[in-house]
Amino acid sequence: MVLKTMNSMDIQTDNHPDNHIDRYMNYLLVEKGLSEKTIESYNSDITRYIDFLEDNKINKLSEADTTVILKHLIDLRKSGLGARSRARHLVTLRGFYKFLVNEKIISHDPTIIVDLPKSGLKLPEVLSVSEINSFLNTPDTNKPSGIRDTAMLELLYAAGLRVSELINIKLQSVNTEAGFVRVYGKGSKERIIPIGQYAKEKIDEYVASSRQILLKNHKSQYLFVARAGKPMTRQGFWKLVKRYALISGTKKKITPHTLRHSFATHLLEGGADLRAVQIMLGHVDISTTQIYTHIAHEHLRKIHEQYHPRG
Repeated sequence: MVLKTMNSMDIQTDNHPDNHIDRYMNYLLVEKGLSEKTIESYNSDITRYIDFLEDNKINKLSEADTTVILKHLIDLRKSGLGARSRARHLVTLRGFYKFLVNEKIISHDPTIIVDLPKSGLKLPEVLSVSEINSFLNTPDTNKPSGIRDTAMLELLYAAGLRVSELINIKLQSVNTEAGFVRVYGKGSKERIIPIGQYAKEKIDEYVASSRQILLKNHKSQYLFVARAGKPMTRQGFWKLVKRYALISGTKKKITPHTLRHSFATHLLEGGADLRAVQIMLGHVDISTTQIYTHIAHEHLRKIHEQYHPRG
């Protein structure tokens, strides 16, 4: 992708939106280090917005107010764009306008009081910390398979992994001494994620005591093995989670992805940076991660209502 470059004098004196898009795309590429695919997605969203402004005889970004942003979102809905896509589109515009304000190109951000389309926020089910603790303690650790299952569940929650990432982890990809695991996510993109003390201890216990028993004289490069040394399948792991969910007695529907959602939510509730959570989850687009902030905000709202004297 070819991006234009402009000096600061051009930006300050030329009000044509295209020039500001070029500057923002370069900022995302150079300063933020986003991938070309992500930048192209942002560019597409902003270009669509600029076309909307031009169709409505708005020639300067500074002339757009909150009403214009809302009208644009309404037009997107009328064109058939789903609520989730409209939410992503608004997140893109928020980033663009924040950049424009920081660069003193405009003085006001018209997106700041616009809420994300609520119907687009399909908030995932998450477990509380106590529910997580109860669920993770469900497997019978008197059995080799139970020790393996405990290690798998702990790692899934500790690193926020997808099922496909968990079952394909190689033995050499885990360094419990350093406290990291290497996984390959969508598009075979590698990421290295820290894991906590609980996961490290359970993995070490599994490797030391149970893995060889489950292998039964077979060899495997995979960390987690099933019968005859074969790697655990997606279906097999799903069945395990479903069985442990029933045993735990929770009324919530628990899937492997529930632990991934809980991982992200608990980090944000604890004050983690959204960008850091995005990296650990392996999300290419931060707007995908943005959904978890709404869960965290809801958690804070409930705390406020419960403990504030005028909540």
